[in-house]
Amino acid sequence: MPANDSGGAPQSQTLDRGIRILEHLAGAGTPQPVTEIGRALDLHRSITYRLLRTLEDHQLVERDPLGHYGLGLGVAALARGVRTDLTAAALPRLNALSTELGMTAFLVVRAGDEAVTVTSVEPQDTRAHITYRPGTRHPVGRGAPGLALLMPEAPGADDRPALQQARRAGWASSHGEVIPGIRSIAAPVLGPDGGARAALAVVFVDENSDVEQVGRAVVAAAGKVAAVLR
Repeated sequence: MPANDSGGAPQSQTLDRGIRILEHLAGAGTPQPVTEIGRALDLHRSITYRLLRTLEDHQLVERDPLGHYGLGLGVAALARGVRTDLTAAALPRLNALSTELGMTAFLVVRAGDEAVTVTSVEPQDTRAHITYRPGTRHPVGRGAPGLALLMPEAPGADDRPALQQARRAGWASSHGEVIPGIRSIAAPVLGPDGGARAALAVVFVDENSDVEQVGRAVVAAAGKVAAVLR
């Protein structure tokens, strides 16, 4: 295709469709049947199935016992290669935070208008916890991780109340904005210029948790990651 051909169509329709499937599964959070995936992306069932089988061959998607598709381990392997200095600095803090709070802790970066999970750590000694897969993404203005990424930006007249509150508290909180019923708390990892290089976050369902205590723990962990990166 000529370099100056900017008709708006993707360079590779097949690749574009495959990427949109991965984005859909990341946003869905739970395995989806072929028909639902095709309907969401306006693709014929046979095309959707062929794309899923190709992605499955590369371990980017996997099937559960019902034959529904979710993100595969290959996505996590790819994510480990993203911003390796940031991930290396964050992992010890994520492990410590997950152990301290008994919650799933994860690292989020901004990609355009989306907040994307790069890596996550699940607690080992809890009866139940939430799984939050690398590759999960959502609009940057929604959910605690997205708000944390926006916190260092200059306040604007149209900032939502949750973002204003996050700046006052030093950490962001949300409930049910990304996954229904799930609470998240996040804090920005600040770079030398004062901007957000990433956000550290935890997710949990326990309504009896001390939110203030969790917020302080997440802020402290994010500060330690920032210190390592300086």
